[in-house]
Amino acid sequence: MQERPPRPPWTHDIGQRLRVLQPLKVVGTTAWIWVFFIGYFHLLRNPMRPVFEMPLTLVDAWVPFQPAWLIPYLSLWVYVGIAPGLQRSFRELLVYGLWAGALCLTGLALFAAFPTRIPLQPMDAGGFPGFALLRGIDAAGNACPSMHVAIAIFTACWIEHIFKSARAPWPLRAINLAWFLAISYSTLATGQHVFYDVVGGTLLGGVFAWASLRWRPAPAPGSVPMVAIMDR
Repeated sequence: MQERPPRPPWTHDIGQRLRVLQPLKVVGTTAWIWVFFIGYFHLLRNPMRPVFEMPLTLVDAWVPFQPAWLIPYLSLWVYVGIAPGLQRSFRELLVYGLWAGALCLTGLALFAAFPTRIPLQPMDAGGFPGFALLRGIDAAGNACPSMHVAIAIFTACWIEHIFKSARAPWPLRAINLAWFLAISYSTLATGQHVFYDVVGGTLLGGVFAWASLRWRPAPAPGSVPMVAIMDR
C-alpha cells in the first residue's frame, strides 16, 4: 500500500496563501473599506428616521474611559486585511469578498432603517493623539449594531478556520482571539459604543461568519490551486 506523502508544514501553507494574488488583495480590501465608509458616513450625517439613543447598562458603568485603547480600536483596519490576505485562490477571495460585502450592506441597511446613537458623555482624552480627530470624524451615530465588532468577529472566525485547517500552532490562534477581544473591548473603552452595540455587532458578524463558512463553493474536483501552478 502506497504511503501518503508527508503534509507540508503550516508555514508553507500560510506562506503560499500570503503570496498569491497579493496586489489584488491589497487593492480589493482597500476599495471595499472605502466603499463601506462612503455609505457609513452618508447615513451618519443624513439619518433617514428619528435617531434612537441607546440605553446604558451596568457593563457600561464598569468599563472606564481609557483613551489608550484607541490603538487597538484603530488596529481593526489592519486586522480586516488578514483574512482576505490568506485566501489561496481568486475564487475563494471572491466568495469571501461577497460575504463580507453582504455583511456590510446589512449593517448599513440596519442603520438606515433604525438609526441609533450613543448617549453623549463628558470624556477627557488628556490630549491623547488622534482622539479628537476620531471624535470629529466618527460621531455618536450608527451605533447599533457595532460594525467594528461585526467585522472583527467575521474576520476572527475566518482566520481561525484558516489557521485550524493549516494546523497552525495554538499561540498563533490565541493571538487571533486576543486581537479580536481587544478590538471589541476598545469599542467600550474609547466610548465609541455601548454594551448593546457590542452585543448586536457580535450577533450580526457571528451569523455572517457562520453562514459564509458553511455555504461556500467546495474546490472543484481535480483543481490545482493557483499558487501550486506558480510554484512549478
